[in-house]
Amino acid sequence: MKKTLLVIDDNKDVLTAVKLLMEPKVDEVVTASDPSYIPSLLRKHNPQVVLLDMNFRSSINNGNEGLFWLSEIKRIASATSVVLFTAYADVALAVEGMKLGASDFIVKPFENARLSETILNAFGQKKHKLPTQNKTEMLWGNSPEMQRVRMIVERVAPTDANILITGENGTGKDLLAREIHRLSLRGSGPMEIVDMGAVIETLFESELYGHAKGAFTDAKTDRAGKFETAHGGTLFLDEIGNLPYHLQAKLLTALQQRKIIRVGTNTPREIDIRLICATNRDLPRMVSAGEFRQDLFYRINTVTVQLPPLRDRRDDIPLLVDLFIKKYAEIYSRPAPRVSDDAMHKLCLQSWPGNIRQLEHAVEKALILSESETLHVRDFDLNDSIDSSSAEPTTLEEMERQAISAAIKQHCGNMSEVARQLGITRQTLYNKLRKYGI
Repeated sequence: MKKTLLVIDDNKDVLTAVKLLMEPKVDEVVTASDPSYIPSLLRKHNPQVVLLDMNFRSSINNGNEGLFWLSEIKRIASATSVVLFTAYADVALAVEGMKLGASDFIVKPFENARLSETILNAFGQKKHKLPTQNKTEMLWGNSPEMQRVRMIVERVAPTDANILITGENGTGKDLLAREIHRLSLRGSGPMEIVDMGAVIETLFESELYGHAKGAFTDAKTDRAGKFETAHGGTLFLDEIGNLPYHLQAKLLTALQQRKIIRVGTNTPREIDIRLICATNRDLPRMVSAGEFRQDLFYRINTVTVQLPPLRDRRDDIPLLVDLFIKKYAEIYSRPAPRVSDDAMHKLCLQSWPGNIRQLEHAVEKALILSESETLHVRDFDLNDSIDSSSAEPTTLEEMERQAISAAIKQHCGNMSEVARQLGITRQTLYNKLRKYGI
């Protein structure tokens, strides 16, 4: 059967990116920025999968426009799978959409591999082999800073010590967590990942501890939580600094007792996990300010591993650029271009406030837009982000403020692009703008 994907999003850059990503993987990609065309597009193209944005410029039912169009799609073409496209602030709406018949949802800013896999799964393709570069393998590089990190990791990985990974946004904390798991004695076991900033508070216990059938509305079957599914392996709690204070005690109790109780039951279940946490926040300062429990902080950081920002490991930039070029050349099914000496020199001079994630996005964008066999300076959207040696920040807050200001300047005030570059949601970005008075 011909595989047709319909993408509805009012951001034309998103439409272009998804079209370029999915065209090599399906037979037809149809895009539209106006949801009012959905009924006619369904009848004309008969798509098996629709990727549907949750919010558009107009407003239906107080921001629930995505739910409205989801119901319309299901009414017109009940067999069509719908994947919802949502910002972090609207995750609750996406969960509601799942109850109304959506097959899955993707949170913006999205990772290409995750988006591709989700869409292909919606077509009924249970497994899609991702490019080999997406399989977890740490690129240590040659910088002294990363070699020190490697030495620590190789010592502690074979143990069961709890590890706290710290570092700025985009430094690769999740990748390091996967590498620690791979090197551990639990490497053949499961690794479960939970983004603590994305867990809905009301579903916290269900997500981590599981629930019994009938424990709450829509709990139609028994479900194991992340602690159980990680049994015998590793549990990675990303963005641990974003966990609300009143939920920290519940997490601490499970870690101390090494037991959990599913929601709706009274039976304790023993757990055997290796805990890795990560954060870009200053947890000692948060402890002093009463925003993070001191006992939980001591529990999670038997060993702390600090990942350096990219500006402190510039010698590794050429290696990373080469890795990303090969990765996206495979994803987009095109020959891998070389990078001119001038372009590489300038890439190495950038401050990269978004770190490795920002560099990866820059390389991906250059490869997509360039038709040449060589990438030149003009192919990279570098603007004015070259380091200024006279303005080195001295605190995490100053560094974050400078990174946000530089990104706003680079993207001419386009907050969606700023948030994407920094690896945060727009709501988080707006909170930080208020915090720093930008």
